[in-house]
Amino acid sequence: MNYQSDLGGQVAVISGAGRGIGRAIALAYGRAGMRVVCAARNRDQIEQTATIIKLEGGEAFAQVCDVTKADQVDTLLANAVQAYGGVDLVLVNAGTAGERRAIQASDIDDWRGTVELNLIAAYIQSRAAIPHLRTQGGGKILFMGSGVGRNAMPETSSYACSKAGVAMLCRVLARELRENNIAVNEIIPGPVRTEMTGVPQECEVDDTKGSAILSVPGEWIKNPPDVAPLALFLASLPNNGPSGQSYSLTGRDLGRI
Repeated sequence: MNYQSDLGGQVAVISGAGRGIGRAIALAYGRAGMRVVCAARNRDQIEQTATIIKLEGGEAFAQVCDVTKADQVDTLLANAVQAYGGVDLVLVNAGTAGERRAIQASDIDDWRGTVELNLIAAYIQSRAAIPHLRTQGGGKILFMGSGVGRNAMPETSSYACSKAGVAMLCRVLARELRENNIAVNEIIPGPVRTEMTGVPQECEVDDTKGSAILSVPGEWIKNPPDVAPLALFLASLPNNGPSGQSYSLTGRDLGRI
C-alpha cells in the first residue's frame, strides 16, 4: 500500500509525541506526507520530534499541552485547524504506567492520577476532536490501548483499569460516530521498550530485568518504530471502514497473558 499517496496532506494530532511510541508514529506519519501536530508536556521533546519531521521535508509543529486540561486540548485542536485548515486524525497516545503496587498498598492519589491521564484525558481528547472531524466530513480517532486492560497482571490495577476503560470508550464512540464517517479504533502494541516500561530501546531483547511488562514468556518485545506500520495502516483505511476494533501486536493470545 502506498501510504504516501493515501495520507499526503492529511493532518494528524498526536499526544505524547515527544518520546516512545508517540514519537515513532509522529515521524512515520510525517514521512508519509501527513502534517503532524506534536503535543506533550515536555517542550524540548516535542520540538525535537517536529524538527526531525521538518528536516526530512515534512510539515509539523509542536505545542505544549497537558491533555488532562480540557481548555488546553481545545486550544491544541484549534491551533491545528488554524495552521493546516482542519484535522483528519487524532491519536490519543499520552499515558502513564502508574505505580507498581498491590491494591491494598496503593496510593489513592497516584491511582487517581493514572486513571485521569490514561482514561479521563482520553475522553477529553476524543470529545474535543469530534466537532473538528465532523467539519472535515469524517476522520479517525486512534486510541493507544494495552493487553493489560484485557488480562491484568498483579500490581497493575490503576493502569489495567484505565486501559480497560479506554477499550470501552473506543467502542462506544465507534457506535456514536459511525453515521459521521468517523472511524474509532484501538492499537494494542504489546510490550515495547520505552521509558514508560522501564527498558530503554537500546537494550537487548533478554534485558528485561525490573520490567514485568517486558518479561512475559513468548512475547514479541518491540521497539517503538515497530508499532508505526500498524498506525500507518489504520490511518490509511477509509473513514467508513473498520471501527470499534482492536488491532493487536501482542505475541500471545490476549486472554492468556
